[in-house]
Amino acid sequence: MTLPLLVAVTLGLVWLLALGAAQLRTVDAARETARALARGDDEGLAVARGTTVGPAGTRIVVDDSGPDVVATATADVHGPGGLFSFLPGVTVRASAVAAQEPR
Repeated sequence: MTLPLLVAVTLGLVWLLALGAAQLRTVDAARETARALARGDDEGLAVARGTTVGPAGTRIVVDDSGPDVVATATADVHGPGGLFSFLPGVTVRASAVAAQEPR
């Protein structure tokens, strides 16, 4: 009876570790996109850079209408290795703000 409980706890910890790593990668994706846009890079290239940094399926929305650039990255995270495919995925989201540099 103890072995199945240990396996379940281990799988839960692996899932939390994967979720934390995906959140960190989503933060990095938003930050990279906001910094690239603040430097004056092309929006398409900046978003492409952010999606390569983020987890698979990362979506990035950009708002550069004001003095600051705001990049919001969103990604859906599913269980590691498909172990929790019967459960709905978790959506992680991060935003980053960068001041536009003079051109």
